[in-house]
Amino acid sequence: MTLPVTAFTAAICALLLIFLSFQVVKQRIRTESMFGASDDEKMKMVRGCHSNLAEHAPLAIIMVGVLELANAHHMALIIIAGLFLVARILHVYGMHIHQAGKTPRIRQVAVMSTWLTMTALALWILYICATVNLL
Repeated sequence: MTLPVTAFTAAICALLLIFLSFQVVKQRIRTESMFGASDDEKMKMVRGCHSNLAEHAPLAIIMVGVLELANAHHMALIIIAGLFLVARILHVYGMHIHQAGKTPRIRQVAVMSTWLTMTALALWILYICATVNLL
């Protein structure tokens, strides 16, 4: 396989997105709402989990793929992609417990971890562009 880290990251994100889609459908059936979030807090939460992953995952997957094609350090890429996936799973868990009235700390850690991994990927790409492609 040419891009194993990208493929693995995309597959896990896809499975998580499908799981979250089912959660949204389940809440739509429960609240009998076809569009929007109505006034239901749980519906807002599951839609937020789904949309947040849908917003962040594509760009992260693209950046992992770009780095893999640029022959970036394989183990470092595995670690950063793994941290991104853990952050995304923690975000879903953190949203659920926060909605249940518990501490938002896990959600906050997950958001910061997502941002840090995406920043690391972006800076790594910029570094490769500035050093490898310009020399």
